[in-house]
Amino acid sequence: MYVALLGLVLHTLYGATADGSSTLKRFESSQVAMGTTVVVVLYAPDEATANRAFAAAFKRIAFLDKMMSDYDSDSELMRLCSKSPTANAIPVSRDLNEVLSYAQDMSEKSEGAFDVTVGPLTKLWRRARRREEMPDPQQLAEALAAVGYKNLIVHKQQSTVELRKPNMRIDLGGIAQGYAADVAMEELQKLGINRALVNVSGEILGWDPPPDSDAWTVGIAPLEPNQPPSHFVRLVHNAVATSGDAWQFAVINGRRYSHVLDPHTGIGLTVHCGVSVVAPTAMAADAMSTAVGVLGVERGLAFIEKMPDTAALIVRQEDGHVTVHESSKLETYLKKP
Repeated sequence: MYVALLGLVLHTLYGATADGSSTLKRFESSQVAMGTTVVVVLYAPDEATANRAFAAAFKRIAFLDKMMSDYDSDSELMRLCSKSPTANAIPVSRDLNEVLSYAQDMSEKSEGAFDVTVGPLTKLWRRARRREEMPDPQQLAEALAAVGYKNLIVHKQQSTVELRKPNMRIDLGGIAQGYAADVAMEELQKLGINRALVNVSGEILGWDPPPDSDAWTVGIAPLEPNQPPSHFVRLVHNAVATSGDAWQFAVINGRRYSHVLDPHTGIGLTVHCGVSVVAPTAMAADAMSTAVGVLGVERGLAFIEKMPDTAALIVRQEDGHVTVHESSKLETYLKKP
């Protein structure tokens, strides 16, 4: 059966298998964290084992939520940002160091299309969407002056960070949920749970498949809300994430603006678009789906082709016409009809 999960669809098969995994039972649990609903599906021998695994996964995600929130002035992330510009390198936790290090690597590879220093712009556009009016040009210019991944210096080996510009604000909305899915899966594995899937707001990581199936099958979120998926991907030790404006956008002066921002212009993307990326980790899929949306079709697909074990689907609607673009490796991950 197909079960809707936060705009995506999860298909599981279960039953007796030759390896004895018929003793495993399917369990599912969800909690609200990171501003969304987190869903964990796993196979365990009994309910007590499943509940221990759920508790460990959700506790880890709640810990990250507290650490990386840009809504909580007391989070580690916001306390770091409050020090900008930093006089010295500031020590950060292992998790924040890991996320910021990967973010910077992704910024370099995408030529700044992915940039976690867009926080000043994010704050400005949140207000603009609420009011349904364009940001004030002077405020937009001031926010842009504080943006630029090259002003964020991450010393990964030392686990320290420098913020070189005043008023810098880091927004991990395009990467933290993917990382949360990855580390939640690690918590499950510590308890011997390997047949599992973690879904953090559509950043979905599948590990060993359900009994009697060779993969987790997930429907890619469609361009329009509440529509059925047109593509299904098979996940085994990899992830899929979708970035787009199906749910989060504003129409201002008759023009549609996405919540996904171009770090170079400071403006929300104006092409109605959904980008889904399959990658080895949920953090990678999460970050790359945002980067591809900013890069556009040609540059975005060229970017994806350079990444190992990675594929992308781009769906765009312009002037009433929908176009679909696939990377060369996407077929490898699609469920055949």
